[in-house]
Amino acid sequence: MIGFLRGKVFSLTESMLLLDVNGVGYEVVISAGTADELPPVGEETLIYTYLAVREDGMTLYGFPTRDDLDIFRMLITVSGIGPKGAQMILSVLSPDDLRFAILSGDAKAISQAPGIGKKTAERVILDLKDKISLEATFESAVSGGAKSGRKEASAVQNVRDDAVEALEALGYSATDAYKAVKAVNIEDGMDANDILKAALKQMVR
Repeated sequence: MIGFLRGKVFSLTESMLLLDVNGVGYEVVISAGTADELPPVGEETLIYTYLAVREDGMTLYGFPTRDDLDIFRMLITVSGIGPKGAQMILSVLSPDDLRFAILSGDAKAISQAPGIGKKTAERVILDLKDKISLEATFESAVSGGAKSGRKEASAVQNVRDDAVEALEALGYSATDAYKAVKAVNIEDGMDANDILKAALKQMVR
């Protein structure tokens, strides 16, 4: 298997990267979002890859981070979701946003992806919900700050959960609530009410 490629960008479109790796050109199928994250032609980059093998040929799919690749691999385990469908989902949702959508049962958010209907989105939720940890998702999503101890991290997670529930009670979707709460920079002494107020400010921006 080809886990990643490092080389110079030879050509780039919204759906295809041609990467020059020591004089060999690799065609890598990418999403428009991935294309936006890649450097211009002539510069070096590293891209994580998944090799899809079919009877009629082989296709390399490319991703900007290992996290994108990992969630892609999870998606293609779902019945009815092939590599193209998985990449379509990741073209409209970041890995963290997709996890939040799955955990909150937000089929509408997932079905925004081209070619992904409501039933398929619901199947994604059903098949993957037990494979995703809310605490790990928050830890991945929230940037900045030092790593907390396990007990402290658990306490912070509890107040985040309370803030999410409060936003849902106010009528916001679970996905929007998770996204707003994860954007809040948690400081010492903040309780669920403080996080709720900060998250509401995020919602009205």
